[in-house]
Amino acid sequence: MKTNRTRSVLSEINVTPFVDVMLVLLVIFMVTAPLLQQGIDVDLPQAKGKDLPPQERITVIIKKDRAIYMNKTKVTMPVMRQKLEAISTLNPNIFLKADKAVPYGYVVEVMGEIKAAGIEKLGMITEPKYTLRR
Repeated sequence: MKTNRTRSVLSEINVTPFVDVMLVLLVIFMVTAPLLQQGIDVDLPQAKGKDLPPQERITVIIKKDRAIYMNKTKVTMPVMRQKLEAISTLNPNIFLKADKAVPYGYVVEVMGEIKAAGIEKLGMITEPKYTLRR
């Protein structure tokens, strides 16, 4: 006896596993995104003024030879203070990056000049600490 069975092909794609994987990836990225930028923020008293967009943030960099840079432009300490005094009315976010070989006293001196220029918000940028497991 011969039976005529017809099998139909299941053409629907099961998207449930795909959605599950995408939700897990979304959660992972949401958790890890804030960890990509680490720093120690010094939250000083606030004053009236408008915030600058993120692309206009100013970074003061101190290299180990005590050279001072403002957004990749080399400046002296008096020039840095003069520029910061000119923009202090905008109440910008200033970020300080200092090489770990720079003496602490010099970093504090630069911070004092930034504060004397009228800047109220100063953030310290650090590198994340990595631990190697063996």
